[in-house]
Amino acid sequence: MSKSALLLAAALVAAPAFAQDNAAADPVILSGGGVSIHRSEFENAMKSLPPQYLDYAMGPGKRQFAEDFLRMKLLAAAGTQAGLENDPEVVQQLKIMRENLMASAQLRKIEQGIAVSDDDLHLAYEARKGELERAKARHILVAFKGSPVAQPGKPELTEEQAKAKAEELRTKIETGAAKFEELAKTESDDVGSGESGGSLGEFGRGQMVPEFEQAAFTTEVGKLSPVIRTQYGYHFLQVESRGVTPFEEAKANLERAERNARVQAEIAKLMSAAQPKFDDAYFGAAK
Repeated sequence: MSKSALLLAAALVAAPAFAQDNAAADPVILSGGGVSIHRSEFENAMKSLPPQYLDYAMGPGKRQFAEDFLRMKLLAAAGTQAGLENDPEVVQQLKIMRENLMASAQLRKIEQGIAVSDDDLHLAYEARKGELERAKARHILVAFKGSPVAQPGKPELTEEQAKAKAEELRTKIETGAAKFEELAKTESDDVGSGESGGSLGEFGRGQMVPEFEQAAFTTEVGKLSPVIRTQYGYHFLQVESRGVTPFEEAKANLERAERNARVQAEIAKLMSAAQPKFDDAYFGAAK
């Protein structure tokens, strides 16, 4: 089955046909077996595809999508001729599809009715500053046996040995016996960052494993963190700088989050007002 065929049903559910009186403005671009497909109908079907497939359907996959579209129309016409539109299962599925379309249209109406001002976004920014923290750091990692980043050909270390080695390397840097960047290049099992002196660049909350994030956002800037354990091994890090994502840089994400929160709040109000009653014998008791 082609890529366009897999997505055709969803496109058709969301894309009703729009007849046009002006044939020149909306020409028939495909026909066969008594079925005529106007350009507007075909393009509306394409535009209803998920964004990641739209370029394919409007580009190299256009003819294939058209064949699938015509095939569906021919099958639908044959089904109508056979009286399948009165089949109880078909009737029920059409009802569900119609309700799904109406729900989607109402959701869009709710979304379009939401206005988020700059004042709203500044308030959200202040409330979420903790989530918008960023840090720039470098680290050295000593992997233990079983670590996903253990280097082939290097001696396998037990957890105790890996921790002891990490402590030793940290002490060398702390006492000035070695430079962080040099040891990162020669000793770190994170070879990617090791090549650049252990640098991880800048990262935000939620981008690192929890133990590492905790160290990155609590260690004093310029100082070495204690040795910490993660699933990768034993690390220590040095925070080079720390700050908060500027408002203008965070603005687009804040607006999306605020809009989504307000949409969800409207849906929650709708559900609450409905006072749903579940059949516990069928669904099980609420947890």
